[in-house]
Amino acid sequence: MRRKDFYDTLGVAYDVSDEEIKKAYRKLVFQYHPDRNPGSATAEEKIREINEAYEIVGDPEKRRSYDRLRFGDEVRAETPDLGLILQQMEEKLFEEGRKELFALLIRDTKRIKAELSVLRTRTVKAQGYDTFKAEIVRERAKELLPEFVTAEMEMRAERLCDVAVQMMVSQGVVKKDDATAVNSMHQHFKEVFQNGRLTGIGSAMELLYERS
Repeated sequence: MRRKDFYDTLGVAYDVSDEEIKKAYRKLVFQYHPDRNPGSATAEEKIREINEAYEIVGDPEKRRSYDRLRFGDEVRAETPDLGLILQQMEEKLFEEGRKELFALLIRDTKRIKAELSVLRTRTVKAQGYDTFKAEIVRERAKELLPEFVTAEMEMRAERLCDVAVQMMVSQGVVKKDDATAVNSMHQHFKEVFQNGRLTGIGSAMELLYERS
């Protein structure tokens, strides 16, 4: 079966304009409004789904985040595995974090080479010889992260995690009214994204690493 997609819910293609999304939303709200469907549980559920979808793709910033995270149009014969859906979202968030910091750092090869010198000194001191040691690289990446991550980047990351959680709610991975579970998932997604960022820094350094 097709995984729930907010564009599908509103009956629009993923590349339509914001104005077309708004028109589709208004049309569906009019169609399924409780006043036009008194006592209809189906209409009530449909309205919730429509509002849920419009809350994300009806907001230009959230829509951009959603477009980066959406599962695409794959169709599956069986009911989607919720554990697999969660895993795939974790992979998407990790990769978004990795690409963000990799792209930022790889543009400054002079800085990378300076950092590799720092890493080489620490590695030789720790083990007596030079190699690209993941644990030492990660510790240095943690030290560097506050320098590279701006307030604007943090806002984008927060928005991305918010949308990711709402997508998990829509897929039934977590219940919307379970505040503890929702908050826990949001925090987990932030940690996954942060791990991606740390890996991105390490990947940029590894690309230019040469053993002395």
